[in-house]
Amino acid sequence: MNKKPDLKKNKESIEEVKKENELFKVKMEEYLNGWRRAKADYENLQKQVEQEKESLIKFSNMNLLVSLIPIYQNLQLSFDHLSDDLQNHDWVRGIDFIKNDFKKMLEQNNVEEIVPQVGDEFDPRIHEAVEKNDEKKGAITNIKSNGFKVNGKVFLPAKVVI
Repeated sequence: MNKKPDLKKNKESIEEVKKENELFKVKMEEYLNGWRRAKADYENLQKQVEQEKESLIKFSNMNLLVSLIPIYQNLQLSFDHLSDDLQNHDWVRGIDFIKNDFKKMLEQNNVEEIVPQVGDEFDPRIHEAVEKNDEKKGAITNIKSNGFKVNGKVFLPAKVVI
């Protein structure tokens, strides 16, 4: 016996399959978008971790450098107050070589010296006012000590009189 296919049932089945297919497409898009967001979040996390690692490497020697700067400043200060009759002694030249090597070591570690000049405008980002004069408002009138920055970040401002 040959049964005739029920067209109405087949049409209903096809419609159900189409609806189910649409639901699967919606779910698929939802999952795909979720995966894309998770992937983007992970990539952003990787970038952030890399930036933090670079920053840690750049500033890892900061404590050592901060503790060495006063020694370098004292060497500089001793040469500023050296009498004329001592300047040509061999031991003074030897100490000068040490001071210059010290300066090179600081430069190799990305330490820059902030050297203010009398008459420059006071900049609170790189200067620290230790005294205030009434001569010129906002202008540097005297330098107490130079400042220092490492990798562009000030860690010891120049001490000045304004």
